[in-house]
Amino acid sequence: MANGDVDRVSHDLISLLSSDEREFVVRNNGDQVKISNLIGKTVGLYFSGSWCGPCCRFTPNLVEVYEELLPKGDFELVFISSDRNDESFNGYFAKMPWLAVPFSDSETRKRLKELFNVRGIPYLVILDANGKVSTDQGVRIVREYGVDGYPFSAERIEFLKEEEEAAKKNQSLSSILVSGSRDYLVSNDGNKIPVAELEGKMVCLYFSIQTKNQCLEFTPQLVDVYKKLKERGENFEIVLIALDYEDKHFKEGFETMPWLAVPFKDKSCEKLARYFELETLPSLVVIGPDGKTLHSNVTELIEEHGIEAYPFTPEKLAELAEIEKARLESQTLESILVSGERDFVIDKSGSKVPVSELVGKNILLYFSARWCPPCRAFLPKLIEAYKEIKEKDNAFEIIFISSDHDPSSFDDFFAGMPWLALPFGDERKKFLSRKFKIQGIPAAIAIGPSGRTVNKEARQLLTAHGADAYPFTEEHLKHMEEKLEETVKGWPEKLKHELHLAHELIKTRRKSYGCNGCREIGYGWSFYCKQCDFDLHPECALKKNEGTKDDDQKAEGFVCDGDVCRKA
Repeated sequence: MANGDVDRVSHDLISLLSSDEREFVVRNNGDQVKISNLIGKTVGLYFSGSWCGPCCRFTPNLVEVYEELLPKGDFELVFISSDRNDESFNGYFAKMPWLAVPFSDSETRKRLKELFNVRGIPYLVILDANGKVSTDQGVRIVREYGVDGYPFSAERIEFLKEEEEAAKKNQSLSSILVSGSRDYLVSNDGNKIPVAELEGKMVCLYFSIQTKNQCLEFTPQLVDVYKKLKERGENFEIVLIALDYEDKHFKEGFETMPWLAVPFKDKSCEKLARYFELETLPSLVVIGPDGKTLHSNVTELIEEHGIEAYPFTPEKLAELAEIEKARLESQTLESILVSGERDFVIDKSGSKVPVSELVGKNILLYFSARWCPPCRAFLPKLIEAYKEIKEKDNAFEIIFISSDHDPSSFDDFFAGMPWLALPFGDERKKFLSRKFKIQGIPAAIAIGPSGRTVNKEARQLLTAHGADAYPFTEEHLKHMEEKLEETVKGWPEKLKHELHLAHELIKTRRKSYGCNGCREIGYGWSFYCKQCDFDLHPECALKKNEGTKDDDQKAEGFVCDGDVCRKA
């Protein structure tokens, strides 16, 4: 929710939660509680639904926090359901020890969602004792701080952040791994190992989720490095920080690991993920023998260099950087696309096209899949750009690298593409995804005539500029940016638009955004209302109002973030 007028006012709880026929909320046993009983308390409005996976995973955490706070007597939660029928509502509400707006009062539930601009669930709005919104980021705060975040105010979160910063300055292995109720780790045979036994060692904290493909692929590599270091007698240990949702997944993963772990669902797991500002999984944080953080994540170093990356010191990293620099400078198209007898790609007829025939051309490696809605949306734009580029430079080619799950999906998707592809299931796909660190699709990597990597964000460039982005080189993009800056000078600094009458839209440079007009992803410049988190592409903002496109039909069964699909 954007922090607009709604969080600057004091909400009257009775007006907020009641209707003409009702001045009460309900418990899951059917008891009615007068809304007036909530006045003067900190109240959380919990927007959730039984059909929502993230909601079902978050609710148990919220229950734990609620039950710890219950003795205080000054905190209450009210469930606002997004369920579709009484049966689903009742089954889900039965797991909640707090209150709810009756499912039958759909008008109040709808009004609250609109008032607090609920765009996704789970969503937790916290109202202070005066009815003012303390935060609309309650879900994040509960996940990261648990009961320590209470009363979930900006002042409390700022205090906790300052406390963490102070802890980092005095960091030790014990301050990281020991909690008030636990001074040990566990082995996969059930033994408890005191944290004190790891003092003086180099310790790697392995943040992982067993069900995440990248973790499944990395763990065997890490096991191999661990065993070799142990055989060499290195003073080294690994500690698993599992972020799995289910105990069975934790056990499945941990039984393959010869190292130690923080117990499953220990409160410190989420806290450590925040403490080390985790950005991706898997992550391997290196703690030196003195208890200080030596490196925030060495997974890529181990993927690229294996045991040679040890001991992860600045000197070793400098040495590896030189090796990597030399490797990049010597990169050729054949070095990345040829593997043993696999020295070809295919055309739509299935005929083999030798990689040697593509040497000297500008190549785009296109990572995509038929099951991915953003990939399907991007494909027509890519085909249009491909045809434009080929008209002016025939020394250009695209190679489709599929993430489809079966040959028929691959064949159907590839049939609509006018370029080449790696064969379905080709082993080179895994190597290329790892080499170019593909975290989501669609993605496009530009390779120059020399075989060296020119640009790893060609998909974003094509989305923003179409064929004009070609050949994706730094020099060409700099020239484009200079031309764009001249154009931008002619745009107004701010404007009013009929799609957003509440506030003026300010000309703003944005990394990426979703246009609220045409519903397409935008990059670079936007006409933006920060207060309402509202964007318009310059072309949408500057032309006469012509309405907006209908919403695209949403697909199910995968996780999409903007114009990229990522594996859940």
